[in-house]
Amino acid sequence: MFTIRAKYTDTVEVLTSLEAVRAFFADIRNFVELMPEVESIHTDAKGVTHWKIRADIPFAGVMMQRFAVQLAENSEDRIEWSPIEGETKNLMRYAADFFEKSANITLVNFTQMVELRRNSARELHILAGVAGEAIISHEMTKRISRMLGTFVQKAKEKLER
Repeated sequence: MFTIRAKYTDTVEVLTSLEAVRAFFADIRNFVELMPEVESIHTDAKGVTHWKIRADIPFAGVMMQRFAVQLAENSEDRIEWSPIEGETKNLMRYAADFFEKSANITLVNFTQMVELRRNSARELHILAGVAGEAIISHEMTKRISRMLGTFVQKAKEKLER
């Protein structure tokens, strides 16, 4: 089994209310608008949300992956997206936890984990076997960190206007 893993975690303080922050992160249109490399996000008639993400990974080239996720939690203090039941190849989990510090200061803790599983490296990309799991995982972690770092900064700016 050829497996690529990447994880990103960060906490940011946003100078606005918990309600405004929560509403912002509940709206998936904000991810498409503000997160680089997210090509599209749409929800089908069955309620499955499909994220299409493009990444240029050194040594492997451009990879386009689709992730089928479902809303696993949508509470006042947490939004979590998890892989749909039965998904075995493209796994993505995204969560945002909200903590109210005061009426106009909210902490947001982000976590995103991605795992790509294939029987062989060639199923992922023709050059994936040459680069190997460790290098691609490292590069994918860097890409996700940049993607989410940019998204978090843009989200903070938009929410604090």
